[in-house]
Amino acid sequence: MTFWPITLALAAAYNLVIGGASLFQPGAAREGRVTGLLVAGFGVVYAIAASDPVRFAPVLWAGVLGKLGVIALLGPAVRSGALPRALGWVLAGDAVFTALFLVLLLGLG
Repeated sequence: MTFWPITLALAAAYNLVIGGASLFQPGAAREGRVTGLLVAGFGVVYAIAASDPVRFAPVLWAGVLGKLGVIALLGPAVRSGALPRALGWVLAGDAVFTALFLVLLLGLG
């Protein structure tokens, strides 16, 4: 079965790219860099989970919590125009990975 290792590797790459971009963005505030570091850290967790999805699946609950929290906190600001619309695409990616994590965690896949 290769679906889950590939899915989790994609989640890892997604978080590492998004987190790295935030961490190393010129002129980024300290809070933005800290956020980028945490997002990248989740990417490392997803990469570890990709190596053995059955064994490491429980750590994905942290990802579900984190991604749902980010969507809940930033989604309204994106919808209102207070944050860039492009961030909506990042949140959409978070929503997709959250749904996939839940499928794995709840034994639906």
